[in-house]
Amino acid sequence: MRILLGNPRGFCAGVDRAIEIVELALERFGPPVFVRHEIVHNRHVVEGLREKGAVFVDDPADVPPGSLLIFSAHGVSPVVRRAAEDRGLRVIDATCPLVTKVHVEAARMAKLGRDVVLIGHRGHVEVEGTMGHAGDRLHLVESVDDVAGLAVHDPSSLGCVTQTTLSLDDTREILDALRARFPQITTPRKDDICYATQNRQNSVKDLAREADVVIVVGAPESSNSNRLVEIASKSGARAYLVQNADDVDPSWLEDARCVGVTAGASAPESLVARVVESLSRLAPGGTEIRSQPAVDEGITFQLPAALRS
Repeated sequence: MRILLGNPRGFCAGVDRAIEIVELALERFGPPVFVRHEIVHNRHVVEGLREKGAVFVDDPADVPPGSLLIFSAHGVSPVVRRAAEDRGLRVIDATCPLVTKVHVEAARMAKLGRDVVLIGHRGHVEVEGTMGHAGDRLHLVESVDDVAGLAVHDPSSLGCVTQTTLSLDDTREILDALRARFPQITTPRKDDICYATQNRQNSVKDLAREADVVIVVGAPESSNSNRLVEIASKSGARAYLVQNADDVDPSWLEDARCVGVTAGASAPESLVARVVESLSRLAPGGTEIRSQPAVDEGITFQLPAALRS
């Protein structure tokens, strides 16, 4: 059996930055360091940071006054920021800069008096943060069907932003439906779906062309990981999401000549290595392991000013 590793896979620049922010804050200021929501959607990462002294909370009200609070990579609404200020908390913002870009655009359009359509998944923490930047001007759309029932104040003054971790193909379909119904809608000047999401989705399509089975390492809460599973399945492979090597079911490998392995943007490479080890043990007759060509994504994000020195 062949094992084909996807490239790129795993941590993106925004996740790398967010984890580094928590680790540097713990080193510089000492524990406890409070983090609003899980810093990224991966329990192995979260547990590792918890062991070092990070405390994860959902509400700034749960943080002692004067403490240090870090906002997660997914971003927060202005209401959460004000709650932290009112409590006198010291804040370090680990929001991914690509999410911040969406926040700024949504707020700008709402300030101009436009209704704002947000393409995203209801209940996802990134979507909740973005919704807060446009107030009652924002309309959440999850599917093409939602577009038909959309009621806006002025169809001639309408803008659109998207969650950064969506399926490229599904988002294009929704954008096409929005343009067909609202020809004057202002769509993103540059695709809001982040470079890492795009690259990993392109990679998994290539994986699924060659592999009978595609295993995605990631968390059930991870939007970009779930999209990789969906895309691999639509591309013809049997696709599964696992959090670690223990989740691999030997029955998945029946009649599989090639198994593709990749990881969502918040999954560490150590988990991928353990999954590959498990597959190698389970494969009758041994395995041949190779990788898609290496990809240098060439993206780094600057740390917050409080942690640069």
